[in-house]
Amino acid sequence: MQDIIKINIDLSYELKNILNKDDQYTIPIFIPHLGCNNECVFCNQRKISGNLKIHNLEEIRDDIDEHLKYFKNKKKIQIAFFGGSFTGIPIKNQIKYLELANEYISKGKVDSIRISTRPDYINIRILKMLKKYNVTTVELGVQSMDNFVLESSKRGHTSIDVIRAAIIINLLNIELGFQIMIGLPNSNLKLEIMSMSKLLKYNPKQLRIYPVYVLEKSELYDMYLKNKYIPLTLDDAVIRTAEVIKICRSSDVQIIRIGLQSTKEIAVNNSKLFGPVSDNFAEYALSKIVLERLEKEIINKIDVNNVENLKQKIEIFVDKKFISIAVGPNRINKNYLQNKYNICLSVKGE
Repeated sequence: MQDIIKINIDLSYELKNILNKDDQYTIPIFIPHLGCNNECVFCNQRKISGNLKIHNLEEIRDDIDEHLKYFKNKKKIQIAFFGGSFTGIPIKNQIKYLELANEYISKGKVDSIRISTRPDYINIRILKMLKKYNVTTVELGVQSMDNFVLESSKRGHTSIDVIRAAIIINLLNIELGFQIMIGLPNSNLKLEIMSMSKLLKYNPKQLRIYPVYVLEKSELYDMYLKNKYIPLTLDDAVIRTAEVIKICRSSDVQIIRIGLQSTKEIAVNNSKLFGPVSDNFAEYALSKIVLERLEKEIINKIDVNNVENLKQKIEIFVDKKFISIAVGPNRINKNYLQNKYNICLSVKGE
């Protein structure tokens, strides 16, 4: 009877930048397209936010109160203004939003504030005001560091704007976050790796990675209809995202989002989506990274020159919380390894 090969695998390196789970709760306040005067080719901001109208102050207060009801553990709590370019809003309105958030900070119910904005909407005066109102994190919608890609996407800023904004955010000791996109017009894997490598030089603390979806009623959709833009397949987007994530191992950046939160929220009003659409995109990308390690370990234990007659039973043990990633969505990793190496594979938790 053939012995079972048992392999213990520590995935802490492969998932290094994913392991650092958020030690705080986030209350997301969406401000759809508010403050942004630009129209990127991929933009359909109201759909991305999943909310068609701008919150007034009472709506924001209701949102915060509702979230606070469900926070049980003693974690820090952060109010996050997402969905638009916060620092593009008129200053008086920024202050109104921030003053409301600070009511909860003064009562000890919330610890800090985060905002997202464009790189070209950042300056020293704005940052000093944000810091005064307890904004501890600023996320920059960078998308790419290649100027031709930025121009092709009609971003309205250059890589120099990103560098300038990152430098002054760091100078004021505000936590820096980046958002990048995979699959923009005229982009490719080499440019996306280049972009990530350049961004890591500015010591970001957090990162969001989004694959490009083609949304109806966007310029990118028109380009798609005219065959001027070809969306990535899910496989291509997963491969490119996995390679970008691997670049991050050289840093301490925390990857807090991979993929858009919910395709159902984006596709409101039955609008169509094209591209690498998946509600579990992150799991596909992480499983791709883990697959390389699993395959390497298996190859070290079997006779790869005799795969046809192998029929070996192999048990792989990983941390329990990574079992689903190791197996892969729809058992994609397990099926691939079993078929390629003619083995009977089981993945178990340590």
